[in-house]
Amino acid sequence: MGERRVGERHRVSTRRLRRFGALASIVRLFFAERGWALTAGIALAIVTLLAGLGLLGTAGWFITATAIAGLSTATALAFDIFAPSAVIRLMALLRTAGRYGERLVTHDAALGVLAGLRETLFRGWAAPEAAGRLADRPSRLLFRLTLDIDALDSLYLRVLVPVAAAAAVAGGLILAIALIDTRTALIFAALLLGAGIGVPLIALRTARRPARRRAHALEVLRARAVDLLAGQTELAMAGRLSAHRESLSAADARLVDADNALNRVDTYAGAGFTAASGVLLAVMLVLVASLAGDGRITAPIGALVLMVALAAFEPFAALRRGMIEMERALIAAARLAPRLTPAPTPRRAPAPGPGVAVELVGVSLGHGGAGHGGASHGGAPVLRGLDLTLHAGERLAVIGASGAGKSTLLAALAGEIAPLAGHLATRPATLLTQRTELFQDSLAGNLRLARPEASEGELRAALAKAGLDALVAALPAGMDSRLGEGGLGLSGGQGRRLALARLILRNAPVWLLDEPTDGLDGATARAVMAQLGSCADDRTLVLATHLRREAEIADTLVLLADGRLHTLARRGEPAFDALLDGLRPD
Repeated sequence: MGERRVGERHRVSTRRLRRFGALASIVRLFFAERGWALTAGIALAIVTLLAGLGLLGTAGWFITATAIAGLSTATALAFDIFAPSAVIRLMALLRTAGRYGERLVTHDAALGVLAGLRETLFRGWAAPEAAGRLADRPSRLLFRLTLDIDALDSLYLRVLVPVAAAAAVAGGLILAIALIDTRTALIFAALLLGAGIGVPLIALRTARRPARRRAHALEVLRARAVDLLAGQTELAMAGRLSAHRESLSAADARLVDADNALNRVDTYAGAGFTAASGVLLAVMLVLVASLAGDGRITAPIGALVLMVALAAFEPFAALRRGMIEMERALIAAARLAPRLTPAPTPRRAPAPGPGVAVELVGVSLGHGGAGHGGASHGGAPVLRGLDLTLHAGERLAVIGASGAGKSTLLAALAGEIAPLAGHLATRPATLLTQRTELFQDSLAGNLRLARPEASEGELRAALAKAGLDALVAALPAGMDSRLGEGGLGLSGGQGRRLALARLILRNAPVWLLDEPTDGLDGATARAVMAQLGSCADDRTLVLATHLRREAEIADTLVLLADGRLHTLARRGEPAFDALLDGLRPD
């Protein structure tokens, strides 16, 4: 039992160290992205706090000195009220300007950094293999781009800025009091740093568990809310609508409980700082009275020290909420850090010999995770000993039962997975997956996903080849016409043609098509296939299919079965017609 506890503690410590390491790497990315702005924000925060403390201390000194000077006519006439008044006015203006500038700079810098992180994260998930794994759980990317990136907002605004400001201000105050009396400065430092560091650390530890519960509850709540909105028809037909609403309410209740727990920690931390401030003020009052009694300081200086002590915990109090949200930031950092590091150079298969488009010699393929439309294979070979040569301009249809490895083969030819064994060489290829991914953007914007630098003339030429020129001419805004979410506004056939136009824009010599007309009615599907065949020109086509209408454009059929290339038949051979007859008709 004891060894198990020690092992568990070691694992927890190791996990926390990894999280802090991930957090450190993200902080480095912060400053690499906009280091000057982040540093300027911290500097303005320090100036604002020092100006506020200077204003309070100078006002305390001035009021006390004025009261003493007013005890006699001689001292009242000799007392200079203009210089202290000017200092007070300067401090007030500096504090106001510094506060405005700090808010402006820190928030602009934080938003700019987070925007850059979102782009970097998206590019990380767009890397080979990562995008395929993400396709099974698309909500994961949404939560990483929103919840986790948003959690890092507090890392700068509520942790880095307050820590730097508190350290600078505390150091300045301790040094200033040390110039008056060393013993008083040491006592002041012990109380200030003890409570200023101790209270946030206690808050961090206490908030750890409810912060984890909140992070989980928030993801569950969002996921269930999206499921309810997007799938309410299916839920109603299955009789699960009421049960799903109840599960949504339960997730919301768990989120409320976690929020309440964190708010209690925040309240207790605030009470801790209030109590510590009272203790510090009382101790400093005794010390200042002792110094004044010994004649080592004047009453105005004593008032200045007391007023500064009164506000000494203000920089540390700003850390309170940051420490409560630190666990959420640590969780987010651990999730994001692997995808925020610079992506490795994409693998590129070697080019085959002259006149050859695709060459496989003894190739074995498998996924470390789920591939495009396939199940998870845990890294075991899905296909073994593949030998295949495809010449430029040939059209190959890959057939086989579901799970035979068709999509795995296309993923390997597209460069998304590397062979486990053997030699694979291919010309540059582009992949058209089973789903047409269209976005709430203009027609031109959706097309430029394939080639951002494409001119309008090139876009129109691609649309014309795909058979969409008449559609564009009929639209009032033409190329600037906006599509709804998921391509709303286009029919299924028009959506596939738009995907075909993107394929044409890529201008790759090898086209990889994964069930290109899946889900379309027979007439529309045949029209799309005819358009695809006419647009392909002299490109090499590799289709993964189980439909006869798609395989009919092929010159060669390959049957995958039992993890191997079972049969290869070319047009005109009896085996070709036999394989074609075995496919599903319209």
